[in-house]
Amino acid sequence: MIRVNNRDEIEWQEGLTVSVLLERFRYTYPHIIVVLNGEVLSDEEYESRVIPDGADVRVIHLIAGG
Repeated sequence: MIRVNNRDEIEWQEGLTVSVLLERFRYTYPHIIVVLNGEVLSDEEYESRVIPDGADVRVIHLIAGG
């Protein structure tokens, strides 16, 4: 089981990457920060970083304002 943003839980599947998770949840914001088990990931890691079973994932979208 993977917990997303401390409220949603999805079944873990082997080979699930951050990119696939973002697509599944339809996160399309231009500026997204992903924190996997307390570690902030770079954009370059999203395609290759596999999410382990039991992971805590936080997806934060940045909004510009003023």
